[in-house]
Formats: sequence, structure tokens, C-alpha cells
Amino acid sequence: MTIPFIKYSKIWLFISAAISVACLALLLIWGLKPGIDFTGGSLLELSFSNARPTTADMVKSLDDLELKNSVVQMSESDRVIIRTNFLTEDQHQLVLKKIREAYQKDDNTVREESFVTIGSTVSQQLRRRALWAIIFVNLGIIAYVAYAFRKVSFPVVSWKYGLLAIVALLHDVLLVMGIFSLLGHYYGVEVDIGFVVAILTVLGYSVNDTIVVYDRIRENLLRRTAETFPDVVNNGLNQTLMRSINTTLKTILPLIALYFLGGPTIHNFTLALWIGIASGAYSSIFIASPLLVIVEKWQRRAV
Repeated sequence: MTIPFIKYSKIWLFISAAISVACLALLLIWGLKPGIDFTGGSLLELSFSNARPTTADMVKSLDDLELKNSVVQMSESDRVIIRTNFLTEDQHQLVLKKIREAYQKDDNTVREESFVTIGSTVSQQLRRRALWAIIFVNLGIIAYVAYAFRKVSFPVVSWKYGLLAIVALLHDVLLVMGIFSLLGHYYGVEVDIGFVVAILTVLGYSVNDTIVVYDRIRENLLRRTAETFPDVVNNGLNQTLMRSINTTLKTILPLIALYFLGGPTIHNFTLALWIGIASGAYSSIFIASPLLVIVEKWQRRAV
């Protein structure tokens, strides 16, 4: 059974455009809530000689000190790393004092291993580097796809395959960022360097899925069949459909396990990957390929 994806391409593209516009509006209205990696902050590492408190206990202790949205990470077997907003020296000593009062009992000693402040200058540099990383990744994708598809520059020029793959990527990235904008506004979810890594991973995964579909279309074009271009694209989608579904499911299932069983420090990272990878599978089928057919139609009308 052949699924008529291209027949309903206008519906898929309308839905995708509506989602992208909604996510862009959320970003313009609320933006993303930056974590201390981008705004500056403090990092405190403590060691416990005997009974290390749980993550939940440490989070509660910090909330009691009005250090909201602090990140607590367990390290090694006896250490705790606390990332929080910028602390003055007085606040630093107060936090240390309160934690010792709560957990330094009997033979359990709380020792400060390190205290580091991340300045705003470093944070601005991280923002710039993250932006340049995303720009260079996109340019590299266009260059690679243009070269890989140079033998099928008819009826659509090879570099346009790369450009349309980027359009599909924008949908995936906007969806992830829009959802995190929503979570940041209502639940205080912050983005950090891990979020940037997740976005770059989504870019790579999404373009890989799109290239698999485009590659099958390229193979069908090289065979020089009597099919029309929309038929070639639709057949390519059907031939790669199960591969896309299986690959996506095999990737998302471990991410779901990581989200629920992993530590809180990787929740946002795995959630961003979860959303982006699912969106990447969607965009390669319902955005990148239908756009290819529309570009080909525009070119025929222009002749």
C-alpha cells in the first residue's frame, strides 16, 4: 500500500507553519530562561565524609535558603556539586553554614572542595560561541548536501536540497525552543550549555533523517523512470517510512528511560533531544519532501 504523502502536502505544510509561527511567537514574547552558564553564577562543590544527603534533601535545603532553581548534581561517591545564581562571599558563607548545620552531625563532616564564580564575560563568550556553532553547522549541511546531490541537479538544483533540509531543521529547532520557552515561563526551566549540545544533536539527527529520504529520491531519479517528480518523491517517502519510524523509536525509548531514571541534571538535555528527534522524523517526511515538490512546480511554471 502506497501512502499519498504528497497529495496532502499543503495540509502538512500548513500545520507545520502554524506550529513554527506559534513557537516563534513564544520566543519573541517570553524568550528562553538562561541558566548560570549564560548569565553568570556560582558553583560550589562539597564532600561528605559519611552520609551524603539525597538530591531531594539538598534541593529542599537550598529552597529554604531562597536559592530557587539551583541545580544539584551528585559526583563520585561522596560529593555534591551545587550550581546557583551569583553568590556574594557573605551569601557563600551563609550557605556553607546552613548546610553544615543540617548535615554535619556525629562523624559526618562537610568539607568545601571548591567554590567558583562564573562571570558575565565568560557567559557572553559562551553565547557567541553557541550561536557560531549553530551557524557553521547549518552552512556545513548545505555544502555537504549540495556536493552529495550534484549528480541529480535536475529537475531541482542540488544546493536547494540542502537549503530545504535547513528549512526542515528550523522547524525542529523552533519546536524545541518554543516548548522550552513555555516551560521556562511557567515552570522556571532554564537552558544551559547542555541545551545547546542538545540543539546541535537535533540538527545532526534531523538532517540525517532528511538525507536518508532525499538519498532514496536521488536513487530513484538516477534510474530515470517514467514517473513524474511528485511520484518519485512520494515513492521515496514510502520506501524509507519504516526505516524512519524504527530508527526514531529506537532512539527515543532510551531517552525516555534516561529522562525518568537519570539524574535531574540531564532532564532538560534528554527532554530537548526527545522533542527534537521526534520532530526530525516528522519534518523529513512532512516538510522537507513536500517542499521539494513545491520548488519543482515553481520552477516548471517559471520556464
